[in-house]
Amino acid sequence: MILIIESGATKTQWVAVEPEGKGQVEVKTAGINLASMSGPVVEGIVNEAVEALQKGGLADKISEVHFYAAGLVTKAGEAVPDLASGLDKVFKCVFPDAGIEYASDLLAAARSVCGHAPGIAAILGTGSNSCSFDGEEIVRNIRPGGFILGDEGGGARLGKLFISDFIKGLVPEPLATEFAADFEVDYLSVVKNVYKGGAPAGYLGSFAPWIAARYDSSDYIKSMVDSNFRDFIERCLRQYDLGRLPVGVVGGFGYANRDVLRKVAEPYGIVFSTIISAPAEGLIDYHLGRK
Repeated sequence: MILIIESGATKTQWVAVEPEGKGQVEVKTAGINLASMSGPVVEGIVNEAVEALQKGGLADKISEVHFYAAGLVTKAGEAVPDLASGLDKVFKCVFPDAGIEYASDLLAAARSVCGHAPGIAAILGTGSNSCSFDGEEIVRNIRPGGFILGDEGGGARLGKLFISDFIKGLVPEPLATEFAADFEVDYLSVVKNVYKGGAPAGYLGSFAPWIAARYDSSDYIKSMVDSNFRDFIERCLRQYDLGRLPVGVVGGFGYANRDVLRKVAEPYGIVFSTIISAPAEGLIDYHLGRK
């Protein structure tokens, strides 16, 4: 069986599928952050997933493991990135006969929406990213910059734009009062979470659903959401060969606001080939050779 693992900051999706695509088992665990988690914590998460797979009699049948995670980039000729060295030991222990591949979430997105064909892949989640894909490898990547220097189009950047206005008294009423009541935020709590919190991007991104939900009822919100997506198109997507390559989007924030994204992209002549919330289904098709 083929085991596809797609790991984010908050959750990890494990999908075991037969090479013929006949059977499929999904397991969800906590997210795996290789940069900050200790070895025992990572091992505990892996063992939790393996235990679930064993209950289905699948763990001993795994012949391939494909692990995708944010920020996990392999250098040319490097099979195991430094960040994944500890995880590799765990995988080799529980899947001793399996071939193991490590790759970034951006390659996961590209394989998911492009398959084995050339295209442009975009991630629009809490953060954002994009690349040009030749059907095998990422050939160009406009650096996302993170929520401080970039991440245009993502949920964290939308949250940052709104919060910046909020602490300066620029959010119009009754939105400002409604927001303060729903989240019990004030200047000190915002500064603490953004500058001293352990997950500032996640904190800012947590406000994005509330903001986007008011798109149709507030011209202020509408302008901000449109501008966030427009900046992603102008500063990132337009640097690729849009006239020749299809564009696919992966990410919960982009998927939740797909109608707005399509509307903002239309004047640029961009028609998205696909917009999906998570790469898992596309990755299954990719690794089974169905796309």
